[in-house]
Amino acid sequence: MGLRTVTATAIRWRAAGLAVIVAAITTAAQAQAPAPTPPPTPPPAAAPAPSVDLFDSGKLLATSGVSQIEGAAGGGLTPWALITGYETRDAIGANAHYTFVHTGSYTLHSTGASIGLFDRVELSYAREIFDTRKVGGKLGLGNGFTFNEDVFGAKLRVAGDAVYDQDTLMPQTAVGLQYKRNDQSAVIHAIGGKSAEGVDFYGTATKLFLEQSVLLNATVRATRANQLGILGFGGDRNSGYSAEFEGSAAYLLSRKTAIGFEYRAKPNNLSFAAENRWLDVFIAYFPTRNVSLTLAAVDLGDIAGQRRQRGVYLSVQAGF
Repeated sequence: MGLRTVTATAIRWRAAGLAVIVAAITTAAQAQAPAPTPPPTPPPAAAPAPSVDLFDSGKLLATSGVSQIEGAAGGGLTPWALITGYETRDAIGANAHYTFVHTGSYTLHSTGASIGLFDRVELSYAREIFDTRKVGGKLGLGNGFTFNEDVFGAKLRVAGDAVYDQDTLMPQTAVGLQYKRNDQSAVIHAIGGKSAEGVDFYGTATKLFLEQSVLLNATVRATRANQLGILGFGGDRNSGYSAEFEGSAAYLLSRKTAIGFEYRAKPNNLSFAAENRWLDVFIAYFPTRNVSLTLAAVDLGDIAGQRRQRGVYLSVQAGF
């Protein structure tokens, strides 16, 4: 074997050994290198916000009351702490009403609407038209002379829940006001009234006993109004505010029918005509969640010199 052959063979062995060494070093380096960091996992998609039904009518049937003659939710004669409509705390409700009262000498029409916001706030409006019929002629005003009054109301539920607070005697409570404006200022001043506009303030508490099917309400009103404000505000006997009590009691004969009575005390500010308390005995029917009908026998006492004004009260309410 020649020298050249031996040298070539040695070179090949050395190259092979070097390749083995390089491969070993590479394998060791790869073993010691940290594993590659996987890409971050994207966060899960946020769950969609629950939808809110702005017109959710979730209250029990009849628990929104009916429209009081001055537009607020309650009975026929007095406001209750309930908020108008069947809305829940995340929704709004509304009602419209027409009320007709007919006594021996007079007729009263009341039309209006109210809105309940989140079972917390109530805003209302009523237009009252008081028709003197033939008495207007006797008083020198003309037969069918009318007093027209606008009533703007607001109510705030303060505490309690008439439906859900069944394990406590705590009632639902609310405060409210009614701004009233009469269009017969000249006549009002002529009979001794001090103003053709005024504001009533009231606090009210309503307790519903579901197991006994009984509702009780008490209201205290600070007022200067003569006959709701139809004959103005204040008078020659008294021009300031007086605190007057109003009360209601109702019994649910069924889910759709309630009977009861109401009492409303009123100030006696005018020498021109004595003013008495008002009373009624009523039946209210709720055929659906959207409609109610109220029929009552009323005793309104003396009004503008006409004694013992008794008659009928009929009201229809529609809303949600």
